[in-house]
Amino acid sequence: VLSLDHLDRFTHSLGPDYSDLLLQAVSDRLIPYGGEVGTVARLNSEQLALILPPVLDRQEAARIGRSILETLSQPLDLEGFEVFITSSIGMALYPDDGSDIDSLLKAANTAMKAAQQLGGNRYQLYTAAISEKSYDRLMLEMSLHHALERQEFVVYYQPQVDLQTGCIVGTEALVRWQHPDRGLISPLDFIPLAEETGLIVPLDEWVLQTACQQARIWRDAGYGLPVAVNLSGIQFNQPGLSRRVLRILEATGLEPSYLKLELTESAVVRNPETAIATLLELRSLDIELSLDDFGTGYSSFSYLQQFPFDSLKIDRSFVRNVTQDSKNAAILVAIIKLAHSLNLKVIAEGVETEAQQEFLRQHQCDMMQGYYFSRPVTPD
Repeated sequence: VLSLDHLDRFTHSLGPDYSDLLLQAVSDRLIPYGGEVGTVARLNSEQLALILPPVLDRQEAARIGRSILETLSQPLDLEGFEVFITSSIGMALYPDDGSDIDSLLKAANTAMKAAQQLGGNRYQLYTAAISEKSYDRLMLEMSLHHALERQEFVVYYQPQVDLQTGCIVGTEALVRWQHPDRGLISPLDFIPLAEETGLIVPLDEWVLQTACQQARIWRDAGYGLPVAVNLSGIQFNQPGLSRRVLRILEATGLEPSYLKLELTESAVVRNPETAIATLLELRSLDIELSLDDFGTGYSSFSYLQQFPFDSLKIDRSFVRNVTQDSKNAAILVAIIKLAHSLNLKVIAEGVETEAQQEFLRQHQCDMMQGYYFSRPVTPD
């Protein structure tokens, strides 16, 4: 089973008619692999199924997979447009991986999805381990659909510390899933799944509501701790975001100045004009805006100039080796100076040692968060 990577971008740019031409051109390149007995068939708008001649072993199948990737890496000419594509290929072998066409197709499709999850532009032979992982993922997805209504999510808070005074000046809200059977599940395992299934939208809303309620409780107790909440790209690009945020602030009785919204670069660059309008609406409510994971995405300085952010967060990957890697240190210092020249505050993530903290303090980084000071903890 062969799936074209990121076909939706291609369709959005050139239209569905060109998508059909693309599939035809890809099919033409694949037909020779079928020989006299093989078949190339269209499964859906972006996937093809191939039945190839018998092979001696898995090594030969792998060689064919590599050859197909190489063939498809060459540019395609679609009525004057030079198009470059990549694909994800899943391969299943008869009779090891199935004795009938349905089981073989299912196995190849499972392997193809594994190739996609590894970033695409690769082939993957089916294995029992992939099947087990796929089943585990399916079970997790089924549990995720009911996790919110069963109140299985909890929000932890990681302190943000002023590097000059050592005082806690804010917190970041971080969602965790307290699964009844598996225990505490990392966001790395369930957030991508929530984004794929669309469940990220109600989950984001719940986290925002919970974090605002907690910030109000702290404020009433005499602790003026602003809370930072991550917004997914899906949530940010939904219409009416500022109205929904304002509704939550009013419901919880929290002043907007106690809320900070964190967004990644990928969330705001999809549609820059719309993103700027949304950010300005949020800023007009007196909500602080932070650019998250700076340095890992597009990292275009023009975005810092265009978008109305108040602060940027340096990704932990830059902080991790700052005391051992001189190039890393130079980049980190440059980011801090650049941000300050644009009147942005700088928050460093992933601070785990005293040496890292001291480096950041000496180079006038404003705030930090990380295990050196505190892990994410419960509100109490």
